[in-house]
Amino acid sequence: MTNNEILKHIDHTQLKPFATWQDIEKLCDEAVQYQTASVCIPPAYIKRVHDKYDDKINICTVVGFPLGYSVTAAKVAEVEQALAEGCNEIDMVVNISDVKNGAFDKVEEEIRTLKKACGNHILKVIIETCFLTKEEKIAMCKAVTNAGADYIKTSTGFGTGGATIEDIRLFKEHIGENVKMKAAGGVKTKEDLILFLEEGCDRIGTSSAVGMLQGGQAQGY
Repeated sequence: MTNNEILKHIDHTQLKPFATWQDIEKLCDEAVQYQTASVCIPPAYIKRVHDKYDDKINICTVVGFPLGYSVTAAKVAEVEQALAEGCNEIDMVVNISDVKNGAFDKVEEEIRTLKKACGNHILKVIIETCFLTKEEKIAMCKAVTNAGADYIKTSTGFGTGGATIEDIRLFKEHIGENVKMKAAGGVKTKEDLILFLEEGCDRIGTSSAVGMLQGGQAQGY
């Protein structure tokens, strides 16, 4: 697998709470240069990035991030604002408390509501695997599938753990055929990138793909 092939699956990410405009510009310039799948940036930077880069960049952002317990109406408002400002893809965090309470129907309905708000735009659903049991992960695979979301995503990168190959293999067993997989967090080397892609991930979220492909290791998310 060539570096160029890998980069086409990378959501080039900068979500640190103290990210400056210079950090975002660097990310976007790299995304243009290396033709990554998208840039994943804080909502507050969407319009500025869209105004500067227009269709040179596919913009992804996060909703209900990173804790997930915003009410559904607030998440919908975030989605609508993001799309209006030029975003194309949404990575939402589920209400993890609802998952832990076993309220899977409620979680599924929220995902369905946000997918409706997204329309033809891509919706990725972060289930934050590090906090869930195997049974809860399986239930979330079913909820994401039933709700019509486009991707199931492992992690925010802000929890106690990131993506694991075991979770990706579990996803493959239980998601529907129309649901793709995104790994985030825990991807530290070029070998990791290749392994996750070979296991079936369509996207990988990382801030360090360029460095990894140059022989380095991931730093942060």
